[in-house]
Amino acid sequence: MTDRPIVMSCGEPAGIGPEIAAKAWEVLGARLPFAWIGDPRHLPEGTPHAEIHDPAQALHVAATALPVLRLPFAAPATPGRPAPENAAGVIEAIARGVDLVQRGSASALCTAPIHKKALQDGAGFAHPGHTEYLAHLAGVDRVVMMLACEALRVVPVTIHIALRDVPGALTADLLSDTIRITHAALIRDFGIETPRLAVAGLNPHAGEGGAMGREEIEMIAPLLEGLRAEGLAISGPLPADTMFHPEARAGYDAAVCMYHDQALIPIKTLDFAHGVNVTLGLPFIRTSPDHGTAFDIAGTGQADPSSLIAALEMARDMARARGA
Repeated sequence: MTDRPIVMSCGEPAGIGPEIAAKAWEVLGARLPFAWIGDPRHLPEGTPHAEIHDPAQALHVAATALPVLRLPFAAPATPGRPAPENAAGVIEAIARGVDLVQRGSASALCTAPIHKKALQDGAGFAHPGHTEYLAHLAGVDRVVMMLACEALRVVPVTIHIALRDVPGALTADLLSDTIRITHAALIRDFGIETPRLAVAGLNPHAGEGGAMGREEIEMIAPLLEGLRAEGLAISGPLPADTMFHPEARAGYDAAVCMYHDQALIPIKTLDFAHGVNVTLGLPFIRTSPDHGTAFDIAGTGQADPSSLIAALEMARDMARARGA
């Protein structure tokens, strides 16, 4: 195990973030120490916690208490009702986590879910989401979103845009950069010496020779051929409807998909509870649970920490692969 713990930003305190952080600590304890960045008032009542001043101290206290890097917020947290005055604290928790990993005080950053509208309303948050803010803090122009579980890793090339806008957004530069970033991350962060990538077509049946669309013929296939000539192990463009059965998945290490649902439907079908969101292309490791703030069950004790635990475990494994 790395001698530097993971740090976790608290996310939206009116959501399930504080609850699943406490539950994750109960399960992991000293086996996987992490330091939670937030206001201890927002933790579920009775959560054993210990305030620390340096992430390294988490290694010594995690066996008996949740290590907390205290960040005072402006207001208490009311489950299901985000307070505008707390928006600045949510943003600061992320920034503090990034600073700690960039300074080498922590091995990785795990982020609890945020609520973008609450941050926009309360603090004028100028970024579309977590990922873009992290890229801004890191000074990186392009990052890639991977969703991963034990059975599958998927990368959508285009993400949160309308389906009608996908063909126009799907440029050769974007596809090439996405594939290259994914390939490099599989080597550096997942310890795969020669990654195998499967790339989906955009259209049904990967265009069926142009009968159902020409993007595969005109852009995707030539680009993949060029990357193969460079030595990358890439198959495709493949019909997306035959890429995700067990025999097909055994032939690749990650699937690159053209749009959001093409990537996320298979992984959420295979393992809804343990999916992890990983940001590739950052100079540090960042993972998060693959779900939102769940305001409807916040404060009820029903929240499932499985995805957060999987995110912490994946961050640990990625740190080991990097030697961090």
